[in-house]
Amino acid sequence: MGVAGTGLRGVYGLPWLSLEPLLDLSALDAVHEEVCVALASLPTDYTGGSHRSMGIMPEELRETALTDYAEVIRGLDDAQFAVFRGLADDPSLVDRARREGLAFGEERDVLLSRRQMLWLEYRFGVYFPWKVYYEMIPNRWWTEKHDPQGKRFTRAAESLLPKTVALAKSLPFTKIGRCNIMGLRAHDYGTVHRDGHPEEQSRPDEFITLCPAQNKTLFLYDRASGARTRTEGRALWFNDFDDHGVEAAPYFRYSIRVDGVFREDFRERVRSHARLVREQISSHPGTLAGP
Repeated sequence: MGVAGTGLRGVYGLPWLSLEPLLDLSALDAVHEEVCVALASLPTDYTGGSHRSMGIMPEELRETALTDYAEVIRGLDDAQFAVFRGLADDPSLVDRARREGLAFGEERDVLLSRRQMLWLEYRFGVYFPWKVYYEMIPNRWWTEKHDPQGKRFTRAAESLLPKTVALAKSLPFTKIGRCNIMGLRAHDYGTVHRDGHPEEQSRPDEFITLCPAQNKTLFLYDRASGARTRTEGRALWFNDFDDHGVEAAPYFRYSIRVDGVFREDFRERVRSHARLVREQISSHPGTLAGP
């Protein structure tokens, strides 16, 4: 597994793959209009903000994470920690006596509340890259993002995002375990990170990223060379165990990510499409891994 001439694991020998030729995206314009209206009413959250302390960033880019919330929380004095505790959705979960043994935030013991994240941002300058984040299908642990057991689309999503829900359900998955909207405000950027250690991966995790406005530029980062490979288009797949980030831009951008398990017939179509793209690149060096 891997992309020839790079340090990327990729998908089927490519850094990333456009899925536009394989999907019916005729509803995407209507979905875009729906999402923009819904985001004005949905209880959006923040995500990111602790990539450095999680140890999932390239060493040479660690400073781009700016202020990391896990580092800030560890350094709170008693009075500050009391404020932090009081802003929790359930302060009883934040046991002062167990403070040293608790970890807070994503993929940790105790999730942060919206109020805690805002306080950490306002008081200490914590940088949360994705400030408009909505889980259409909530998922507690990263390792469970392909498992639909006990999960469903939220009632708010079904009410305010019916076209988006319908599109997600129409995608070629045998099951869906996670679906979210990830938005970056103007001038923010997504810190470079990877979602798992490459040595622990047997094959790429399966998901589809949709970018209805085609204005969010995700890129893959090669630790070996420092090279960045930009993605483009309205529907794509990449290996999230490779380092990736999002370029800054002077306007709001978002994408919709749906995690699940591909249908076998679709997986075979993806393999065939990837083979054609590799042949195209071989014939025309420098061609992006698009359609």
